[in-house]
Amino acid sequence: MPRRLPVVVMGVSGTGKSSVAAALAGALGVPWIDGDDLHVADAVARMRAGQPLADEDRWPWLDRIGACLANADADADADATATPHGVVVACSALRRAYRDRLRAASPGLRFVFLDGPPSLIRRRLEQRTGHYMPPALLDSQLRTLEKPGTDEADVLHASIDTPVPQIVADIAARLTGGASPSTLQTKASP
Repeated sequence: MPRRLPVVVMGVSGTGKSSVAAALAGALGVPWIDGDDLHVADAVARMRAGQPLADEDRWPWLDRIGACLANADADADADATATPHGVVVACSALRRAYRDRLRAASPGLRFVFLDGPPSLIRRRLEQRTGHYMPPALLDSQLRTLEKPGTDEADVLHASIDTPVPQIVADIAARLTGGASPSTLQTKASP
């Protein structure tokens, strides 16, 4: 049976996590979830007001994301959110402890770390409209960020200087070992 592929597209706000996650999920033929949608209303209100979240705010959020990543129930009729073939989640996962918590929830999890120069990220945030995360919180996120090192072998690195379609093609090929994404999925019985 083909392996299930849970993936977190990570990085600070403004690196393109949602765009890359959506396109990567499409390339892999799995659903995607924007981790921002799993924040409670109070956390969103605080971020919108320019207040960074503390770890005690993040742990329950990470647990909700971990539950989405781990949801491999193949009986989609019993659970409309089942992701038996895998799922791609956009989530900042800034600290090693956050990534370890997600790893514990979903064995076999892979990460895609989107990284780039702070000046480019800030410019993107300043040009973005309709998002609750203000550019003023970028410095806080950069201070919190613990860039994955070589000891985190389940993390693929991608530069945000590269166009999204190229990032997605490269990452999809690396995640699947060059195999067609359709070979990763179990075909439904007729």
